[in-house]
Amino acid sequence: MDSAVIQLLVLAGIAVFLILKLRNVLGTREGYERPPEPMPGPAASASRTKSGFEVIEGGEDHDITDHVPANSPAAEALAAMKRAEPSFNLTEFLGGARGAYEMILMGFERGELDDLVPLLSRDVFESFDEVVQHREREGLTVEASFVGLREIAVSDARFDPATREAELSVRFVGEITSVVRDRAGTIVEGDANRVKQERDIWTFARTMGSDNPNWRLVATGD
Repeated sequence: MDSAVIQLLVLAGIAVFLILKLRNVLGTREGYERPPEPMPGPAASASRTKSGFEVIEGGEDHDITDHVPANSPAAEALAAMKRAEPSFNLTEFLGGARGAYEMILMGFERGELDDLVPLLSRDVFESFDEVVQHREREGLTVEASFVGLREIAVSDARFDPATREAELSVRFVGEITSVVRDRAGTIVEGDANRVKQERDIWTFARTMGSDNPNWRLVATGD
């Protein structure tokens, strides 16, 4: 038999053997097979994890419940804020409030209020300015340094659906060093080497859904 014919027969035998092996390993398609279900889009109401656990939309919002008790009036107010402005994120707000606290506190202590105008309501600005002017009349100056923030937490939340006005009260526990000097430079209050705690509850307000992203400090307390 011609050698070329022998080679063809050998190759054909190998091909048949490989086909049979592949059928055993991969199986064959017989009859009707259900096509794979498409992956749900972003608007789908449910999704499945690899384990088959179904996650239903509308569950607990940890951005809220990580900061206030679930189903509390504050949680309901925060949920209403998010409905009015879906991009609102409480955790991000608290990050901004942290920076605002240091800026406002140090600006007040040092009597430098001009840069704080966008962050303060008229009433709060006038209250701060009155204290600063009193110091100036008395010839007093404050030297202060911000050490850090030991605590920041949501104290309360309110939302008016009619006006879309939101208010968030935040509890701060800050640490600063400060001394007050008279005209002669003599320390009359404080100790530059002693860290003291400032405990405050500040209320910030904003109209949800407005073009202005700034929250303003509208009330202070302790």
